[in-house]
Amino acid sequence: MSGMQPDQNQQGQPTAGQGGGQQFFPPYQAPAGEPQPYMGAPVPSLPNPQQQAPPYQVPPVVSHTASSKASKLPLILIVFFVLLSLGASGFAGWAYTQMLDYKNNSDKKSAAAAEVAVKAESDRKDSEFIDKEKQPYKTYTSPTASGSVKINYPKTWSGYVAEDVQANPVDGYWHPDIVPGLQSKTSYALRLQVSSRVYVEEVRMLDSLVKAGTVKVSPYVPKNVTGVTGVRVEGELEQGKKGVMIILPLRDKTIKLITESQDFVSDFDNIVLANLTFVP
Repeated sequence: MSGMQPDQNQQGQPTAGQGGGQQFFPPYQAPAGEPQPYMGAPVPSLPNPQQQAPPYQVPPVVSHTASSKASKLPLILIVFFVLLSLGASGFAGWAYTQMLDYKNNSDKKSAAAAEVAVKAESDRKDSEFIDKEKQPYKTYTSPTASGSVKINYPKTWSGYVAEDVQANPVDGYWHPDIVPGLQSKTSYALRLQVSSRVYVEEVRMLDSLVKAGTVKVSPYVPKNVTGVTGVRVEGELEQGKKGVMIILPLRDKTIKLITESQDFVSDFDNIVLANLTFVP
């Protein structure tokens, strides 16, 4: 029994109908013109083990940023409209309050505004009256040896001038109504000095005030005199006296014009300096 082997053909393969294996027969094909027999449902094709599988595709990464932004958009819109509504409500409340305030206090506010307008008009008229009272201006002219210095000043001022003094050939004082004495320590509306010291010495005497920071010095050119440049000094000229001083060269002498009070700076600039003349 052990020596029995299934019949083999010449190639060594088992023959059909014997236990050595199965042989594939093609399906029956009917002759041309005859209907083909039903062979059942088609058998799905089996994958060929020798064919390589397609490469593995990494699934795309789904980003949640866009979706998260989209989910937050309604919330942002709601917050925006809430804030807008609150702002509109606040503005409406403020406008309503202002309307009530105007309605309840309009008479008082109108009266206050009218009072302010009346006071402003009264001040303007007073200022015009005072300016007119200062005219026509009075005039003082120094001796020829002192440069023929000519100044104008309001007619409401009084003056006192000492001439031919050795230290100051001209030493004058002007003030509204009367001229207080020198011992009164009055801040005079106007002072005029023609000093015997030369211009450089007079300017050098300002060094201590400049270093102390109590005055400010700037160049000054008189409006009606050509070829002359001096200095304008503003600040605390003396202890307790804040005003303006003009220093100008006059040959071997020096001209000094001073107002010792801020109350008279306007008249000093617009009347005295605006009409100043002298012979250099």
